[in-house]
Amino acid sequence: MVSPAARLAAAASNVAGKVLHGGVADLRPMPRVLIDQGPNRSVYRMTTSTGTGVGSGPPVLLVPPLAAPAICFDLRRGCSLIEHLVEDGRNTYLVDYGNVAFSDRRLGIEHWIDEVLPRAIRKVSEDAGGQGVHLVSWSLGGIFSMLVQADQPTLPIESIVAIGSPVDFTAIPIIAPFRPLVDLTGGHLLTPVYRALGGAPSYLVSRVFRATGISKEITKPLAILKNLDDRDYLAQIEAVDHFMDNMIAYPGRTFGQLYHRLFRTNDLAEGTVDLNGRVISLSDVKVPMLVVAGENDTIAPRASVERVVELLENAASVRFETAPGGHLGVLTGRRARGTTWRFIDEFQAEQFAAG
Repeated sequence: MVSPAARLAAAASNVAGKVLHGGVADLRPMPRVLIDQGPNRSVYRMTTSTGTGVGSGPPVLLVPPLAAPAICFDLRRGCSLIEHLVEDGRNTYLVDYGNVAFSDRRLGIEHWIDEVLPRAIRKVSEDAGGQGVHLVSWSLGGIFSMLVQADQPTLPIESIVAIGSPVDFTAIPIIAPFRPLVDLTGGHLLTPVYRALGGAPSYLVSRVFRATGISKEITKPLAILKNLDDRDYLAQIEAVDHFMDNMIAYPGRTFGQLYHRLFRTNDLAEGTVDLNGRVISLSDVKVPMLVVAGENDTIAPRASVERVVELLENAASVRFETAPGGHLGVLTGRRARGTTWRFIDEFQAEQFAAG
């Protein structure tokens, strides 16, 4: 038990940190070296905290979703998946899509699964001496990773970790109220909006993301006061706020495809997606898979994520796990350090040993 005096001293120190230094979270990004760059693609080799060393062994490529910044994997020191992997000695890489401009509005899903990710994967494999690449992905990044492997089986992909990646959109309660409006308008409820804006602007993406955890947003001031002596808790809140403030826009055509193919017709729940007559099936995924769902995830609830297990019928193996946290929390919340990250460690240890 911590004494009241110790708690008061800790609270005073944290307040001083916020007032005098702008916060208590260490938001310094992990050191990195740029190894490849192209349209909507910057590929980095991550180094240790001191910037003096890199990992060894099979390469691990972190794949973010669209709209969310790549700092999702590097939230803050002490709660950074990148830091965890690199300090554990793994050969870690990151692909960053950068900002999405109005001029990118004509880019569709094909751009990411035909160009961005395949080029990143090949470059990482080349940089790692021709070894196969193990993907760790979050949210839409997991869907893209599976589609890439299914569509291009010759790519050097050895395994995929998909965290919080929904495939059954009818199993997401927060979007259920909008379905009658979508049906009433013949599926064109949002079409004029995203076409006029060239996509989904970053400020709108950020507000929607915050709205999914509206109860926490409302109670956040009280929670901060209650935990004023808990530096790790306060640092996590600051890091999440920093993440929310750096959301990125969706390109118009990509947003339209996601809206019509995944949300409106729920194609992926049946295992396929049709991209202008080109059908990609999740049954063509052949590599080992780890699928993780958040126990409190409102964007990708367990049922919407777990559905993929039935669809990966030809994968070498499929491991499904749940972990505490919401959509971001399951990836990089404080409890993810002992749950989701442990699942990744165990899964990759098995794959590295088998390889």
